[in-house]
Amino acid sequence: MSILTDTYELNNGIAIPKVGFGTWQIPGGQQTYDAVSLALKAGYRHIDTAKAYRNEKSVGEAILDSDVDRENVFVTSKLPAATKTYDGAIADFRSTMKELNLSYLDLYLIHAPWPWNERGANYDEGNVEVWKAMQDIYASGDVKAIGVSNFNVHDLENILQMADVKPMVDQIRYFVGYTEPQITKFAQDNGMLVEAYSPLATGGILENEDITRMADKYGVSVAQLAIKFVLQNGVLPLPKATHQEHIENNTKLDFEISPEDMQALNAMSGTDMG
Repeated sequence: MSILTDTYELNNGIAIPKVGFGTWQIPGGQQTYDAVSLALKAGYRHIDTAKAYRNEKSVGEAILDSDVDRENVFVTSKLPAATKTYDGAIADFRSTMKELNLSYLDLYLIHAPWPWNERGANYDEGNVEVWKAMQDIYASGDVKAIGVSNFNVHDLENILQMADVKPMVDQIRYFVGYTEPQITKFAQDNGMLVEAYSPLATGGILENEDITRMADKYGVSVAQLAIKFVLQNGVLPLPKATHQEHIENNTKLDFEISPEDMQALNAMSGTDMG
């Protein structure tokens, strides 16, 4: 079984492919269409987008035009971070479904606990309202799973104390040197799968000499080592790429990092990535 079709199981029994293809910062239109088409050809069966990326339409078109049946592709999108009302969440979800042109979504996430321009602000009440909408969207059958993104322990606790349906996923920034141990442990202890966006640390990691040496030892690229590290920690990586070579190379994960090397990678801090 390919690592791309191997799955984790969410807390509601839904299977989610262990490696996703991220589309953050890929402009909507031909670039997104081509990248997603190449990813599906390379074997990816899990595509991650968001309303905020402005590329949902192109993601949907690439999926529908591909040779892969819709039910064999796990599709995630996200509610805009600034939407903090029940009605707003329902309206944005409908708009996302219209853009994607799909009959259902596999996973829908609240993109952040606060609007991007108010990072760190307290929106506890708004998040409770929005979670009620998420639960109703889930109950409708239009999505197979619901969750959150960029939520820290406080934000998760705020939802959990009122939730009838627990979040199934927390998608956070996660890579070698930046693994958010408290959030990761809390999420996992509460039955949530942690997903890693920016598993390649948007660049810094590629310059690190220790990581480069370790990758050489395994005969793999730094990117492959970084993605495998995430997987071996039981977290779901969402690597992004636009070039065919990178898209394909990021799928070649048929090696095992030794316990000693995992320990060394887990001990690294963000300052090592400078």
